Amino acid sequence: MLLELSIKDFAIIEDVSISFDDGLSVLTGETGAGKSIIIDAIGLLIGGRGSVEFVRHGAKRAEIEGIFSLDRCEGVTNKLLELGVDPGEEDTLVLQRHITLQGKSVCRANGKLVTLAILREIGQSLVDIHGQHEHQHLMQTDKHLRLLDRFGGEKLLKAKQEYKDVYERFQKAKNQLKRLSENEQQTAQRLDLIQYQLQEIEQASLQLDEDDTLEKERAKLANSEKLYEQIQSSYNALYGDSKGLEWIFLALQNLEDVKHLDEGLTEIYNTLQNEYYMLEEATFSLREHLDTLEFDPERLHEIEGRLSEIHQLKRKYGSSVNEILEYASTIEEEVDTLEHRDHHIQKWQQEVQSASEDLYVEAQNVSKLRRQAAEKLQKAVQSELQALFMKDTVVEVHFQSLTPSDDDPYINGEKIHFNEDGFERVEFYVATNKGEPLKPLAKVASGGEISRLILAFKTVLSSFEGVTTLIFDEVDTGVSGRVSQAIAEKIQKMSADAQVLCITHLPQVAAMADTHLYISKQEEENRVVTNVRTLSVDEAVDELSRMISGVEITDLTKKHADELLQQANQIKQL
Repeated sequence: MLLELSIKDFAIIEDVSISFDDGLSVLTGETGAGKSIIIDAIGLLIGGRGSVEFVRHGAKRAEIEGIFSLDRCEGVTNKLLELGVDPGEEDTLVLQRHITLQGKSVCRANGKLVTLAILREIGQSLVDIHGQHEHQHLMQTDKHLRLLDRFGGEKLLKAKQEYKDVYERFQKAKNQLKRLSENEQQTAQRLDLIQYQLQEIEQASLQLDEDDTLEKERAKLANSEKLYEQIQSSYNALYGDSKGLEWIFLALQNLEDVKHLDEGLTEIYNTLQNEYYMLEEATFSLREHLDTLEFDPERLHEIEGRLSEIHQLKRKYGSSVNEILEYASTIEEEVDTLEHRDHHIQKWQQEVQSASEDLYVEAQNVSKLRRQAAEKLQKAVQSELQALFMKDTVVEVHFQSLTPSDDDPYINGEKIHFNEDGFERVEFYVATNKGEPLKPLAKVASGGEISRLILAFKTVLSSFEGVTTLIFDEVDTGVSGRVSQAIAEKIQKMSADAQVLCITHLPQVAAMADTHLYISKQEEENRVVTNVRTLSVDEAVDELSRMISGVEITDLTKKHADELLQQANQIKQL
């Protein structure tokens, strides 16, 4: 849900902040006041295409910021986490979009810089904008199947997940078979290469962590003289006449003579005695360690050679000995597979066939549930269209099998192509008048028909689409009379399940508003400035009167406006 929108230096808007509430918010005002510009700004905020032309004359950049509530948007929250964006503790999301005069676009989500593609992915999961010439989900054929699946509910979604699990198995088998069935010459070349690599690694007789062990030993041997001198110096400082241990021993003797005279000295004496014995033991250990030190130039030379050999292998097969051994294990399996290629091809052919048969069963189940959902969807949409005075309109969900390719499996003697969604695609078709053929929804020409069709579909699908904010930009264009009232009621009905923002010139729609925003423009210092304010009930009556009659507001139009508001309130209480 969009909570607040801030627009600065965008087109004719200098600086506007708008707060939005639940339910239906209607934006009205004179033509050219900037209503559609506000919707354009929201479109940019959710990833729309930007242009330097949007930057207000005299400004350096246009700035748009929106605050969204993520309540009831678990899918969006999960998507934010996947994209590395912190959703915050208050379940709010701040989207920002800046467009400079140089054409540079800067996008942020909760303060984190994101790409335009990520902004679009996030934004269009929250907001769906529908205008007379800008159709999103419903006018995009590739979205129809996903919408139908959501409409089908949990049972269909569960069946689809079961299908996807088998599809992953099918794809793995198919990829393995494809790799093994490649050109024999390429396979032979690959086998020769990895056999040589495996032989080279095996001849080196590498041991786990060998490079780390040798590096440490080389460092010790290369610095053996320095080690000997420093250890010898430490030993001499502790052991011998007038050295560290002797002075500590003298201190112990002196304390031993007087500790019985002062109880406080006993604990000090005991501590010093313990430290003396520990130092004495460490001193003897230093002497023993000195005896083990030796400079062995031959061993150092041997280590240098071995490390050089390992370095050459690292350049080819991994950054460490352990990675090289892991790579050797991988290609060893591949060598076995390629040496017994025919056997493995037969094995994966059987697995592809077995997986495809299982997949076909799952796809049939998904298709069956889809067709059941399609029947319900058709009836629900047609019912909504009757209320919109399109009783003769026929709506159908068309199913079409995916086009098979050469490498697709045969099922019951017929090639079947599968993708991650099944073995079919769907598209919404309509016929708006008797005797007319069914046409794709995306190709319906009449503006008034499109408006009502979209409203009917969205009324049925709004709770399944996932977005929490629906925006209609003058979708009521081309309708009048009783159709206007029907459209107003449909838009109001949708606002029960999602936040709805609507630009309208119809008083019937405006009367249904839970929040009525009035957009106006005025001149300030020879510049046009757009203003937005929320209307009170009395102001809403005046605005409805203007929408009914035009410039002149009469007592009759006020009475009509008041009646519209009363009627709208009665409808909302039903």
